[in-house]
Amino acid sequence: MQKDVSSCNTYNYGDSLYWNSRYIQEGGSFDWYQRYSSLRPFIRKYIPPSSRVLVVGCGNAVMSEDMVKDGYEDIMNMDISSVAIDMMRRKYEDIPQLKYMHMDVRDMSFFPDESFDGVIDKGTLDSLMCGTDAPISAAQMLGEVCRLLLKPGGTYMLITYGDPKVRMPHIGKPVYNWKITLFIIPRPGFQKPETCSSSTKAYLEPVPITEEGFLPSSFVLEDPDSHFIYFCKKDG
Repeated sequence: MQKDVSSCNTYNYGDSLYWNSRYIQEGGSFDWYQRYSSLRPFIRKYIPPSSRVLVVGCGNAVMSEDMVKDGYEDIMNMDISSVAIDMMRRKYEDIPQLKYMHMDVRDMSFFPDESFDGVIDKGTLDSLMCGTDAPISAAQMLGEVCRLLLKPGGTYMLITYGDPKVRMPHIGKPVYNWKITLFIIPRPGFQKPETCSSSTKAYLEPVPITEEGFLPSSFVLEDPDSHFIYFCKKDG
């Protein structure tokens, strides 16, 4: 399997040096892909507020803050960028529900097996797929995520630009023993064509996939830059 370049450019998104430099230059807060308000119906359904949650590649996003406001009480956030982690620790030092750790998602051995009810990944696997040795990095990360999830019932939520053709070869490996449900939502600000009859409610319905885990050949994306949301539930 080759590096997935569908959402990559000349930057090495898998490199901590890139992210440290970016966070030093930009500061502030930024949520990649989707805000919590858009993801809330999915997260609340598959990862209830009573869950112990791990957010991988948290960066400087406010999503975890929004989740706490919505009733989540135990969210561990980690990122490969020490700059981002230091920034977020200072920002949320008075919010005990939020914890931050500097860590590489490919080696989370600090945490024991089955430590979390849910793991949320908003663009982190995508970042690794833009780096060197992408398939190896992806396998290391996913193996760690699988190890950390409670069984049965632990859930990995992956928000990505990668459609099933480029993501299922990684997340669909039998070794993980995940039951996978797919949703597709348009990018923020997308205006559907007037001739399109679908509604927001349709985005909340799972997308049918073939036995191989791919989209049916007849499936057409309303928004070519849609985000794919995979819920990978640990069966045992």
